[in-house]
Amino acid sequence: MATLIRPVASLPEPSTHASTKGIPIMLRAQSSHPLDPLSAAEISVAVATVRAAGATPEVRDSMRFIEVVLLEPDKNVVALADAYFFPPFQPSLLPKMKGGPVIPSKLPPRKARLVVYNKQSNETSIWVVELSEVHAATRGGHHRGKVISSTVVPDVQPPMDAVEYAECEAVVKDFPPFREAMKKRGIEDMDLVMVDPWCVGYHSDSDAPSRRLAKPLIFCRTESDCPMENGYARPVEGIYVLVDMQNMVVVEFEDRKLVALPPVDPLRNYTAGQTRGGVDRSDVKPLHIVQPEGPSFRVNGHFVQWQKWNFRIGFTPREGLVIHSVAYIDGSRGRRPVAHRLSFVEMVVPYGDPNDPHYRKNAFDAGEDGLGKNAHSLKKGGDCLGCIKYFDAHFTNFTGGVETIENCVSLHEEDHGILWKHQDWRTGLAEVRRSRRLTVSFICTVANYEYGFFWHFYQDGKIEAEVKLTGILSLGALQHGEIRKYGTTIAPGLYAPVHQHFFVARMDMAVDCKPGETFNQVVEVDVKVEEPGKNNVHNNAFYGEEKLLRSELQAVRDCNPSSARHWIVRNTRTVNRTGQLTGYKLVPGSNCLPLAGSGAKVLRRAAFLEHNLWVTPFALDEMYPGGEFPNQNPCVGEGLATWVKQNRSLEETDIVLWYVFGVTHIPRLEDWPVMPVDRIGFMLMPHGFFNCSPAVDVPPSASDLDLKDSAGVAAKPVQTGLLAKL
Repeated sequence: MATLIRPVASLPEPSTHASTKGIPIMLRAQSSHPLDPLSAAEISVAVATVRAAGATPEVRDSMRFIEVVLLEPDKNVVALADAYFFPPFQPSLLPKMKGGPVIPSKLPPRKARLVVYNKQSNETSIWVVELSEVHAATRGGHHRGKVISSTVVPDVQPPMDAVEYAECEAVVKDFPPFREAMKKRGIEDMDLVMVDPWCVGYHSDSDAPSRRLAKPLIFCRTESDCPMENGYARPVEGIYVLVDMQNMVVVEFEDRKLVALPPVDPLRNYTAGQTRGGVDRSDVKPLHIVQPEGPSFRVNGHFVQWQKWNFRIGFTPREGLVIHSVAYIDGSRGRRPVAHRLSFVEMVVPYGDPNDPHYRKNAFDAGEDGLGKNAHSLKKGGDCLGCIKYFDAHFTNFTGGVETIENCVSLHEEDHGILWKHQDWRTGLAEVRRSRRLTVSFICTVANYEYGFFWHFYQDGKIEAEVKLTGILSLGALQHGEIRKYGTTIAPGLYAPVHQHFFVARMDMAVDCKPGETFNQVVEVDVKVEEPGKNNVHNNAFYGEEKLLRSELQAVRDCNPSSARHWIVRNTRTVNRTGQLTGYKLVPGSNCLPLAGSGAKVLRRAAFLEHNLWVTPFALDEMYPGGEFPNQNPCVGEGLATWVKQNRSLEETDIVLWYVFGVTHIPRLEDWPVMPVDRIGFMLMPHGFFNCSPAVDVPPSASDLDLKDSAGVAAKPVQTGLLAKL
């Protein structure tokens, strides 16, 4: 059988790569699965193909590559690949056909989707390039892909790039009026100055996407020879700068108000030996995570199997980590799908200080910057512990070169305390099991903040989505004696404005749905208190009341902790042993809604923040809740808020959940100089999906068995006080 993509580099053997030590790698039947992220070679070929298609040398030279990603194939192509082309071969995924299945000799060619910004014309275009085996295996050769389509998208600005940010910083530092303004503040050494470009958002017609704009925030370090100094401890206020990022020139500048730099804070730094007191703790003993027989998961390319779970790992420059084809192997019932695709598609950070420049700090960190492009190379012992499998990530830089983040995604097991336990009070005999979870994660830095995105898979069938927030607060300067109620004073002359962090998880569900089946629905469950009367004579009765969400507008919902509100995605054709429909429920964690008023400019672009849950039927072009290009977007309510106005039916369809969750951050002194991790997330939990607890078959831990073996006899009952009396 012919392969589509020749592998550029073979997967290293476990014995020769530290990050895969002890991890069983299954034999690979074919090179690239239809859902595998683009390889470095494929990205190079896609870029070369688009560049060669430029009409003139000037057009080709002015091309800037914002994003090159896999154009994900139709779900039937994925099913065909999983059924007959890639292990573990699963023919049951496809419907039975009279006379047997017709199996093609090869899968359709992979395709790349490119977002290209023309620096000369200020135009954004979307290209689709078809790849082939010879194309993908070529690095800089004469082979190219085939352009399938190219479309100019009018009146938009694509995400900013790190190259632009660096150029912007240099331009601002070299601008004579800026240097003069800094000199007034006692700073002449430009090496001390930090310029953080921020997208302008959309506040008025002057922010229209006809120009590519940034309004930088300015900070100043105190020591030029200390690369790890916390420069965010000295914000520079009163200087207004507007930069044309297309032509890379300062177009507006004003030194509006002379605000003195905050005094040097002795507690500003966070590196070893430079924390408060200058001495680190000396009583932290080593903690080793040891798996002498290796981990319990198996990896084949991007395909992962662990404790009856299996799924595929993907990665995009915008979303970062993507989880594909999530399924559970349930004994005689075989492979049971749960979700087609899970990812974090947007995050928004609106600030609550009405003063300049903080009122315009409304970052769309995915849509304006890219979570994946800002990801880290993870370090064992700090970011992750245990026996770890890492995945690299490839993406294009601004000029079309390929960059690789090594060890970008981490896959490892974690002990998670007690899974279940019971002790019989009559006999004193007890059974207890330890919980273990499989964690897939990546971490990114967007300017001053760090965000860790985690998907946890549990042995009892749960899936947890978690975001960890850390990093450095975005600060403002205070004049002598000034106090602002819109933030927290954390040091003399220094305050942290209040703000919120919102995240959007997009979950294309497939509960018990084989490929091609659309048998899902969503019900909302609220706990109701029974009215006093003949049905509640003891005044203690309450029950769960279900409501079927039949259409998109009915499914625009908010969390309600007082009624323990949650939502269940059910399969309308599959039942459990009690005759109830099988399902998975979305259980909210802590959450909030935006505190910005209804007329706030940020809500023009982020109308999706106004509710916690949105539900839509699957559509190929509905990927991002604020539209594909939120940067300087003048449109009101683009994305989810507009899509749901179609009020499409949600009964027996391919359900997509959009869960919006956030945290309101009123900063504390304890958040300085670097914020301890804050956690927020939600749970996908089986609800009638299994006939009993799926975790009841987890064996005792090795330590429990060793204790029983060392005794040589059956475990003796524990003599509790109550049992002794009996």
